Amino acid sequence: MVTIESSASITAWGERTFGQVADLNALIERAREELAALQMAVESGDSARDVAADAAEIAILLHRLVGLHGAELSFAVDEKMARNRTRIWSLAGDGTGRHVA
Repeated sequence: MVTIESSASITAWGERTFGQVADLNALIERAREELAALQMAVESGDSARDVAADAAEIAILLHRLVGLHGAELSFAVDEKMARNRTRIWSLAGDGTGRHVA
C-alpha cells in the first residue's frame, strides 16, 4: 500500500483547519491526551479498527510536529528502524526492551 499522506500534507491540513501552532508543546500535550485515549481503548478491548484509529490520531500529531520542523516522519521512522536493527537489546520480558549498544 502506498502512503497518501505525508508530514507536509498533514501539517498543511492542520494549519488550514486549526491555525498556526504557537507552541509545539501544544501538539505534544494533545498527543498525550490521545495516548491516554488509546490506552483506554486497549484496556477496554475495543476493536482493532478503533485501536488503529486512536493510534492514527497520535501519528497525525507527530506528523504535524515533525512537519513543522521541515522533516518527514516516515523517513525518520525508516532511519530509526535501520539503526534499531543494528543495536543490541536488553529484553524486559514483556515484549519491550531497551538498547544497550
